[in-house]
Amino acid sequence: MEITLDIIKDKVECLQAYDFNELERAIEDRIGMNKALLLRVKQVQHQVTFDPLRNKMLYSAVVHFSAE
Repeated sequence: MEITLDIIKDKVECLQAYDFNELERAIEDRIGMNKALLLRVKQVQHQVTFDPLRNKMLYSAVVHFSAE
């Protein structure tokens, strides 16, 4: 039995929420989790769109993490 460990160099996570503060909390949680993997935030992109089915704004973010 052979075990190989690979280093994660890049990781992209997509998040969305109907409340901006909730999205911000989710991003902070993901940053904390990825610090344990020795990944840091390289770039964050965000967007807001209107969801006509729920009659609310939908906030989304793409967070790109890379190795330190």
